[in-house]
Amino acid sequence: MTTTLSTEATTRQKVPRRFGALAGLAAGALAVGLGMFFAAITDVVSPIDAVGSEVIDRAPKWLKTYAIETFGTDDKLALRIGIITILGIAALALGVAAVRRWWIGVVGIAVFGVVGAAAAIHRPGEAGGSAVPSVLGAIVGAFVLYKLVQPRSIPYPGASQAPLGWDRRRFLLASGATVATATVAGAMGVQKEGQRVSDLREAAAVPLPVSEVDAGAEIPPDAELFDDTPFVTPNDEFYRIDTAFSFPRIEVDKWSFEITGMVDTPLTVTYADLLAMPQVERVITLTCVSNEVGGDLIGNAVWRGVLLSDLLNEAGVQPSAEQVFSTSVDGWTCGFPVAAAFDGRDAMVAVGMNGATLPLEHGYPARLVIPGLYGYVSATKWLAKIKLTSWDEQGYWVPRGWSRDAPIKTQSRVDVVRAVSGASGAAGEYVIAGVAWAQHRGVDKVEVSIDDEPWQEAKLGADVSDDAWRQWLFEWDATEGEHRIRVRATDKTGETQTEETARPDPNGATGYHRIKVTIDG
Repeated sequence: MTTTLSTEATTRQKVPRRFGALAGLAAGALAVGLGMFFAAITDVVSPIDAVGSEVIDRAPKWLKTYAIETFGTDDKLALRIGIITILGIAALALGVAAVRRWWIGVVGIAVFGVVGAAAAIHRPGEAGGSAVPSVLGAIVGAFVLYKLVQPRSIPYPGASQAPLGWDRRRFLLASGATVATATVAGAMGVQKEGQRVSDLREAAAVPLPVSEVDAGAEIPPDAELFDDTPFVTPNDEFYRIDTAFSFPRIEVDKWSFEITGMVDTPLTVTYADLLAMPQVERVITLTCVSNEVGGDLIGNAVWRGVLLSDLLNEAGVQPSAEQVFSTSVDGWTCGFPVAAAFDGRDAMVAVGMNGATLPLEHGYPARLVIPGLYGYVSATKWLAKIKLTSWDEQGYWVPRGWSRDAPIKTQSRVDVVRAVSGASGAAGEYVIAGVAWAQHRGVDKVEVSIDDEPWQEAKLGADVSDDAWRQWLFEWDATEGEHRIRVRATDKTGETQTEETARPDPNGATGYHRIKVTIDG
């Protein structure tokens, strides 16, 4: 005898785990996308950028070195991809966990929101309001995850009918709407941030005023012996290594930097002040301490700006000052001896590069350029403050294991091995060419050795200044077989670069650049 139920029986059907993972990914994407959108419309740092900056600041020395050696100038892109990948994996895991215990997913997304908020507040120049985008994004994302994985009561219409089961269509529609919202919010955030950077680039594209500039030495035609490596590195090819995960928020009309500390008269210098001061132009080669032997983290440019000594003389440096300690708009710091500003080298606060206004990537509106010192102790971009102080204060990299003193080492590099005529690779006349540098001392001689034979002197390009690299060229009658080529430079103090191989840390790589070439018969 069949009995008809007078009331509908109900059961609670759990979301399958694979769909829980999808729910976690959708909710996580929504939290991130909304965070980016809210940050963009309120003009505060993006949660992704804030977390990325904190990762850069807190990563151990070995990891930073690995990132630069592996990814070079693409290190920040690699970090951004890494952060997004980790967030995606975490969101998938939280979604799976939330199927059984919804609170795990909700708490997990909330934790990520707290991390993003804390990172945003910690960034230089950001206030408490910068935490709001992460918090709002996390609240919405956590709520959506809860709703997506929450089991529903499913009615049984009658004893003779099978259960309806889990409503996959409804879930997919809700998840799809979540992903679409996340995509739109994230895209709007990216577009808004892109517009901010575009506005900065537009400001940086405004030409410097025409004024009388002390141009120093001109660049003669014979400074460039070969064109594979231009004597002056174009702005868009100049290496960029810094800790800025995103470009700082700068309004040039409101921007200024301070000169404080052990000075008689603290100064505040605006962009207009800099442009109105006597300007100099100098050819100066900059080198990153992370540059491996034979590496390309080096460039030569014509820099325009105000001599640092003029600014410091106006402030009046006190005798007890030991260090010029500078800070970037994004909070990065470094320091170098006071003597480096007054020993005759053309240390400057630069506003121009290769005849153009200083590009945003290279520090617009102003940066420090100190010849002869590796950038990690001297090359502050997006300048915010110069403080005359003792050595008690340490810059960004020194506590992380890099040397306090960082004079650039004498180095040389092979850039070209090329047949003078005929097919490359066949025996005959070749030229071997490259660059050598010894900033603030100057390059006096470059020598080449083939197959460990005695050193032979190469032809040098014109000597523009002791602070600029020199091109060199060596003529070689190449014979059949595999050959080993070495190069070394000697600076104007008579010191020849060492053959001893050393890593870039803690104060610059050493060793001869060596390459192998094969010549056919």
